[in-house]
Amino acid sequence: MATYDLEEQEQIAEIKAWWKQYGNLMVGIVTAVSIGVIAWQGWNWYQRGQAAKASMVYGALQKAVVEDDSQRVKAASGELLEKFAGTAYAPLAALSAAKIMVDAGDMKTAKLQLLWVVENGEHELRDLARLRLAAVLLDEKAYDEALRQLEGGSGAGFSALYLNMRGDVFSAVGKKTEAREAYQGALARLDQGDPSGKGRNTLQASQANAAYREVLQLKLDALGESS
Repeated sequence: MATYDLEEQEQIAEIKAWWKQYGNLMVGIVTAVSIGVIAWQGWNWYQRGQAAKASMVYGALQKAVVEDDSQRVKAASGELLEKFAGTAYAPLAALSAAKIMVDAGDMKTAKLQLLWVVENGEHELRDLARLRLAAVLLDEKAYDEALRQLEGGSGAGFSALYLNMRGDVFSAVGKKTEAREAYQGALARLDQGDPSGKGRNTLQASQANAAYREVLQLKLDALGESS
């Protein structure tokens, strides 16, 4: 049996006393940290798995879009929104599905898809969804609802487009003064460099803005002179 001198015995006694007082706490901390690490690794693995599965469904959706199969698009989008809502593919799928549904005349589903992006998308995708939803509502003559979607502003890349859409709504209800102000505001945003050609090279953006300017000017001319 090992023998210890007085100093070693005192150190051992201190260690035993410390462990008696704090041992359970230390075991709990180590256990909690270990569980946290395992949970984090498991979550990352789950997220990667979800993204991979969502990618496959989104690929099927895009194939259905190319083939103009609205029912398959609707089914794939529904699966993404239901099972993979937390992935980046879900809002993209909803936007794609909404366009196909509009072309197919299924406005109810189109609006539901766009509303999902408005409520769950981020930044530019949400702004794009609001703009498209306003266009659908304008076609349905739901003018007040369309204007509500255009309230609250948008990102810089959509400000001219939002003003143009507001002008279209006001023009549809005969509010020429408000329509004129909206179209003029859209032209001013283009003058300020509002990137309606965002994502394209400088030449493409310049050509797109020139064409867009012509459209806005035609709309202004159609309103006639201000009274």
